[in-house]
Amino acid sequence: MSVLYALFLLVILFVTELVYFKIADHYNIIDQPNHRSSHSTVTIRGGGIIFGVAGLLAFFLFGFQYLFFSIGLFLIALISFLDDMHTLNNKVRLVVHGLSVLLLFTQLDVIYFPWYFTAIGAVVVIGTINAYNFMDGINGITGGYSLLLLATLYYIDQYIIDFTSVQLLLTVIIAVIVFNYFNFRKKAKCFAGDVGSVSIAFIIVFLLGQLIFKTQNPVYILFLLVYGLDTVTTIFFRVMRKENIFKAHRSHFYQFLSNEKKWPQLAVVALYLAVQLAINALILFVIQANLLSALFLLMLCLVVFVSLRLKIEGKEHLFNLKLSDG
Repeated sequence: MSVLYALFLLVILFVTELVYFKIADHYNIIDQPNHRSSHSTVTIRGGGIIFGVAGLLAFFLFGFQYLFFSIGLFLIALISFLDDMHTLNNKVRLVVHGLSVLLLFTQLDVIYFPWYFTAIGAVVVIGTINAYNFMDGINGITGGYSLLLLATLYYIDQYIIDFTSVQLLLTVIIAVIVFNYFNFRKKAKCFAGDVGSVSIAFIIVFLLGQLIFKTQNPVYILFLLVYGLDTVTTIFFRVMRKENIFKAHRSHFYQFLSNEKKWPQLAVVALYLAVQLAINALILFVIQANLLSALFLLMLCLVVFVSLRLKIEGKEHLFNLKLSDG
């Protein structure tokens, strides 16, 4: 992709975002602060719509590559956008998510694997997409984390192994940069919304799937390790507290740091990005395809992360323990 073409896409996506702001303002597609929010002012929701737009733009501009993936992206972005406007029935959302993932699997040729492999894979992918969505709770976290992931994948595609369309990668990277301009700030102009976090998660899962199948190296899944640790440990502690894990909450570690500890949101994001960047560097330059080393890294990070949560949040908070008077 030439610099001129990249600038053209930057202008197109920037204008698209501004047009969306006008539409969202007109139709009242906004986030009102509530008891679960990490923001205190009314903010436009759905600014991440340009992630899906970028993915579809790449399909039409660069040779109609990845037809099934593109259809799946359109469907999952559409249902997520409708959910941003009016909360939809969970069953309807789940059906569309399932269909989109099957289309993604068709693109990756996973659909031709044994049915039980496909079924387990669908559950894992849908869970990953929703976890990515749940992690979208403070300014900059979705845009920052996604940009780090995409930049890592771009490095691999350019300098290690050619595994995907560089045009798709760069188009989505440009879209994330545009979004970050409006979101990666103390007072965000817009939030990603479900349409943004779900769409970018769908794109990243597809790219990671391509990389893993091309290299036969599952270690690359650790590019999602920081998000994974926060999500899995949060679910564990909520189960221990006998909470409904399907009910909306703000129990993630990054939310505790931002809301209870009053850390600046962008400082929390910077911490998460720094840790994930270090993990990515270890995978690329040290661990590579060594599964035993990857497992050691996973367990070490898990122990450190849980220990930090216990120290900073406290057992009483995490397990809902009542302090005895004595």
